Amino acid sequence: MPTTYLAGFLTGLSLIVAIGAQNAFVLRQGILRRHVVPVVAIAMLADAALIALGTAGAGAVVKAHPDVLAVLRWVGAAYLLWFGLRTLWEARHPQGLQAAASASGRNVILTALALTFLNPHVYLDTVVMLGIISTSFGETRWLFAAGAVTASTLWFPALAWVGARLAPWLARPRVWQVIGVAIGVVMIALAAALALAPTTG
Repeated sequence: MPTTYLAGFLTGLSLIVAIGAQNAFVLRQGILRRHVVPVVAIAMLADAALIALGTAGAGAVVKAHPDVLAVLRWVGAAYLLWFGLRTLWEARHPQGLQAAASASGRNVILTALALTFLNPHVYLDTVVMLGIISTSFGETRWLFAAGAVTASTLWFPALAWVGARLAPWLARPRVWQVIGVAIGVVMIALAAALALAPTTG
C-alpha cells in the first residue's frame, strides 16, 4: 500500500512540475504576493477533482471523445496567446509590475480558472494519464490517486512560497520586466504547441 501511494505521488509530481501556464501564473502571484491563497486553492482543488474524476473512470470517456479536447485545444490556445501578448505588453516598461499587481482579485481568480480549465493538457495529465495509470493498481487505485493529490497539494503552495521568498529580488522593476517577457514567451509557446499539436483519436 505505501508503494502504491508513493507511485501516485511520484507520478503526479512528474506531471505537474513541468513548466506550464498554471505553474507560471502561480509563481507570478507568489512573486507579487497578491491573491496567492485563492490562486493556490484553485490549482490544488482543480487537480484533486480532476484526478478523482480520472480515477473514477472518466479518463476512458474523455479519451473516447477527442472532439471535446479538440475544442478545448483551440479555445485554450487562443486564451494563452492573448494572455502571453498582454504580459509582453505590460513588460514593455519596468513599471509593468505595478500593472500586474493592480489586477483585482476577481480578475486574478478568473485568470486562474481559465489557465486551469481551458488547458487540455490539464485534462490529459490528470483525468486521462493518471486515470488510466490508476487502473493498473486495481482496488488500491484510490491510494494511488491520494498520492497524486498529495503531490499537487504540496507543489502549488511550495511554488508560491518560492516566489514570495524571492520577491525582494525578483520584484525589482528591471528583473520583473525580464520575468514578464519570459512568462509571455512561455504562454505564446504553449499556445503554439496546442495549436500545432497533431489531432489524436
